[in-house]
Amino acid sequence: MRIAILTFDGFNELDSLIALGLLNRVKKPEWEVSLCCPTPRVRSMNGVTVEAQSLLPFARTADAVLVGSGVKTREVVQDAALMAQLDGFDPARQLLGAQCSGTLVLAKLGLLDGVPACTDLTTKPWVQEAGVEVLNQPFVAKGNVATAGGCLSAQYLAAWVVARLEGLDAAREVMHYFAPVGEKDEYVERAMAHVGKYLA
Repeated sequence: MRIAILTFDGFNELDSLIALGLLNRVKKPEWEVSLCCPTPRVRSMNGVTVEAQSLLPFARTADAVLVGSGVKTREVVQDAALMAQLDGFDPARQLLGAQCSGTLVLAKLGLLDGVPACTDLTTKPWVQEAGVEVLNQPFVAKGNVATAGGCLSAQYLAAWVVARLEGLDAAREVMHYFAPVGEKDEYVERAMAHVGKYLA
């Protein structure tokens, strides 16, 4: 399974790195998770520079793609050349997820037509302007497309991907490992309650 976490310049560390950590908890030889970037290096909104683990062409053939957010997302969606590199995502053959302003990327690619979405409060009006209904909740999924709102909702997107690709037990195991000590059962149940109702 190949999973791309789209990470652009100005990215929010919580979105990309929480998802990276959670998804890499699945320890299988064929399980490949990468920070997928448009350039060999990207700099976060707080000045952290990371090296790309893959470049954008990887995402077009990945089994799952998560689009993280960042302070430059509106610049991303206005960059025709960059958006052209993202053309070809297909919910018929890929799981597609986005968090916060990453939802705007999916909206501009036409992947949220008729699909309600979640996003952060700052991005909400831009997503609505793109013709997408925004829900007041942390996570939603319809078929192979999921969105989440709020920095700490990365866990829900990651749990959804694991559940869809490896099953509910695997998702619970991942969440349990990362959950705070003394709150593990409560934490897992809350997370899976958000995700579970959207699993076919």
